[in-house]
Amino acid sequence: MSVSVLLSYVLLGLTLAAPIGPVNSARLDKGIKNGFWHAWSVGVGSMIADAIFMILIFLGLVHFIEIPIVQIFLWLFGGFVLIYSGVEGILKASNISFDANRKKDSLWKCFLTGFIMSITSPLSILFWLGIYGSILAKTATSYGTTHLLVYSTMIFIGLTLWDIFIAGLTSGFRKFLTYKSLINISIVSGLSLIAFGLYFGFQGIKALFF
Repeated sequence: MSVSVLLSYVLLGLTLAAPIGPVNSARLDKGIKNGFWHAWSVGVGSMIADAIFMILIFLGLVHFIEIPIVQIFLWLFGGFVLIYSGVEGILKASNISFDANRKKDSLWKCFLTGFIMSITSPLSILFWLGIYGSILAKTATSYGTTHLLVYSTMIFIGLTLWDIFIAGLTSGFRKFLTYKSLINISIVSGLSLIAFGLYFGFQGIKALFF
């Protein structure tokens, strides 16, 4: 088990976490509006969901997700969660304040935002099924099954590093942002979530009726 191989799996975790999607949009929005710990909490919620997916795939409990009615439910419910979150973010965009005593979202709410977005996201589920499932197969073939847990842990470390990086980035950027730019970021973030939600809903309706 070489260091270079371990680092390659950490890099893989970073790569898996980096693409712009609903969770990263929410993480950026919460971090810029509320600070480091709120962005970090969104990421932790998402990572807990990712860990659940990894464990289920690791245990081979993936056939349930392949049932058509389950997939339709995931698409529709995931779409609802994202659209609701996006609309809420846009409606509350003007409530942002630079006052140090401003009312912030609770850390628990930010955690739940990341967790629910990830656990209900069909893209996350299919992503982990496809990517992580193939990684397990490749790792088992190349290195045997004894190191699967170690390499899975390295992937998770990569996810954690990305969460810390984004949280630090957003809290640092906040110092240079104006009130108007914060509102615009909230609106763009909300529109992004709504767009993902509409896509999820369309896929669910298409699977249900066509």
